[in-house]
Amino acid sequence: MLLRLVVTAALAFAACCARAEAAAGEHVAGRSPTILVLGDSLSAAYGIPAERGWVALLQERLRQRGYPHGVVNASVSGETTAGGLARLPALLDRHRPQMVLIELGGNDGLRGLPLTELEDNLRRAAVLCRDAGATPVLFEMRIPSNYGPTYTQGFQAAFTKVARALDVPLVPFFLADIALDPDAFLDDGIHPSADAQPRMLDAAWPTIEAALPAP
Repeated sequence: MLLRLVVTAALAFAACCARAEAAAGEHVAGRSPTILVLGDSLSAAYGIPAERGWVALLQERLRQRGYPHGVVNASVSGETTAGGLARLPALLDRHRPQMVLIELGGNDGLRGLPLTELEDNLRRAAVLCRDAGATPVLFEMRIPSNYGPTYTQGFQAAFTKVARALDVPLVPFFLADIALDPDAFLDDGIHPSADAQPRMLDAAWPTIEAALPAP
């Protein structure tokens, strides 16, 4: 029974990855500058229609502001920094993005990943992007305080540490404005609702826009 559950979970995750890759392939690299989003369930529009997620709203805002960029959403629910790092080289080669939004780390923190590994994965991902000619943008993540002050504070600081060391843009925690609002989340209390997605984009937009060339 345990083996069957493990296999089922693995197949479900593989299916999520396949759907993300298929969705990512909808934008053809070379037709316009590309922004690649490498995230977890917060960016994969978990539990809500994809067109209402903040990544889809980002595409709309770019067009409204006169930016020619196409957005490729390669986010997968449950993704970790290690998983994103493993998928990144192929995504960079396929889409040749101008910018990569790295929204990962939350699942690492919830699993208690050693902070040195978290930092190393984030650093390697950012360097891979930069070596491929893309601007990496890190998203700060936070975890509940019940993980203890030492780990919780060190976890949050890891993103700033990597961003400063590599001189890359850092989006402040984009759930900060909704974190204490229970109506902003689905019934699981973890994933933001569709109505909360514009607020998430508003929180991330200033940093993203500052990293873009003028339209």
